[in-house]
Amino acid sequence: MIAMIGKFRSRHDRALLLIVFWLLLALFGPLCSSHDPGAIGSQAVFSAPSVAHLLGTDYLGRDTLARLLNGIRHTVLLCFASTLVSCSVGTFLGIAAVTARPWVEALTGRLADGFLSIPSLLFALLVIAVFGTSTTALIMTMGVIYTPGAYRTSRALAQRIARLDFVTVARARGESTPYIILQEILPNMTGPMITDVGLRFIYSVLLLSNLSFLGIGVQPPDVDLGSMVRENMLGMAYGSPAMIVPVVVIGVLTVGINLALDSSSGRR
Repeated sequence: MIAMIGKFRSRHDRALLLIVFWLLLALFGPLCSSHDPGAIGSQAVFSAPSVAHLLGTDYLGRDTLARLLNGIRHTVLLCFASTLVSCSVGTFLGIAAVTARPWVEALTGRLADGFLSIPSLLFALLVIAVFGTSTTALIMTMGVIYTPGAYRTSRALAQRIARLDFVTVARARGESTPYIILQEILPNMTGPMITDVGLRFIYSVLLLSNLSFLGIGVQPPDVDLGSMVRENMLGMAYGSPAMIVPVVVIGVLTVGINLALDSSSGRR
């Protein structure tokens, strides 16, 4: 038993350390580069890695490492913010659908079905066409897109927990609805919801990368991983790190976060 507890804690610690690593890299990574990510240098375009430019240069002769660190910042922070929005609202609505009156569940369920029936990329294109490509618009768009999925997960978990004996006993004692939600239902949803947060974050990273690849995500002079791939597509013919490295980072970020959160929740 002690060995199993220790193994679970180590998995949880690894997941936490990975998340903290990406957040720290997003916050402080750009400070580690001596190059301006927007400065056009005298180096040749798509140059090979060197002492001056560890990952070479991009299609305008800019330092790829500086651009990459800046791109990680925008990708991680924007997707992290949108994930907080979607999971917070989705969790609240899911619990409310179970604990409130039946018409609340019917209304939220139909709204969620309506949003889920719209392809996420198409919905994002429509919203951005109306409200523009500002940072706030991108965060709120991705938050709205992935709220229905978080709602479905939260509602299923809350519905199962609300039928258990300890919740029935709490109701029999005369406990208030806020007490039952905060003390009985919500703490028992934490593990599965953390895994769901990881999935929403991964979906947000992929959606933001798709939008930026199409040219309607993060706009210049800012950059994210998807826009780096779009800008440096011509470098594919030269095997340029400016094209390859952002793709690798997207894969490492999404797969790493997913595996870490899966292992921390004890799932295979």
